[in-house]
Amino acid sequence: MVSLLLVVVILTIVTNLISTVGAPAINNLLWNLYTRLIPSPVMPKAKALRSEVLQLRKELAGTSSQDEFAKWAKIRRTLDKKVVELEAVNATLQTSRASFESRAGMFRWVITVGIRMFLQFWFSRHPMFWLPQGWVPSVIEWGLCFPRAPMGSVSINVWSFAVGQVVALVLAAGAWAWQIVGEVRGKMAPMKAQGGKKEL
Repeated sequence: MVSLLLVVVILTIVTNLISTVGAPAINNLLWNLYTRLIPSPVMPKAKALRSEVLQLRKELAGTSSQDEFAKWAKIRRTLDKKVVELEAVNATLQTSRASFESRAGMFRWVITVGIRMFLQFWFSRHPMFWLPQGWVPSVIEWGLCFPRAPMGSVSINVWSFAVGQVVALVLAAGAWAWQIVGEVRGKMAPMKAQGGKKEL
C-alpha cells in the first residue's frame, strides 16, 4: 500500500506543476488530445469551409468589381453564404469547447484541491510521523499536530504545507536554472558563429 506521506508529496507536486503550467495551456493540450481521440464531425466541415472562404477571398481579390461585375457579385454572394456557414460551425465548436473546458476545470479541481481537502479531513486525526520525544518545545509540538493529530506527531495539514513550500522552492530554483542555461546558450551561440567565421 502506498504511504500517505508519499501520496501527499505526489499530489503536491502535481498541483504545483498544474499551477506552474497554467490552466489555459493544460486546457488547450487536453482539447487537442480529446479532438484527436474522439474526432468531431463538425471539425472537418469547419476546415473545409475555412479553405473555401480563403479560396473565395483570393478569387474576389483577383476579380475586378467594375469590369467583371456579374462574376464578382456571384463570388461575393457565395463568399457571404460560406462565411455565415463558417460562423455557425465555429459557434458550435466554441460551445463544445467551452463545455469541455468546464468539465476539464472541474476534473482539475477534483484531482488537486478536492483530493487534498478530502485527505486533510479524513486523515486529520492520523499522525503522518512521530517526532522524537523532547525534540521540540511543547508549543511547537502543538503547532505541528494542528488541528487534530495526536500530540508529538506531525499532522497531514502541516505536512502538506511543508511539502508545498519545498516543492514551490524547488520549482522556482528549476525555473531560475533553466533561465540561466537559456541565457548562457544564447550568449554562446554568437561566439560559436564568430569562431566559425574566423576559421573560414
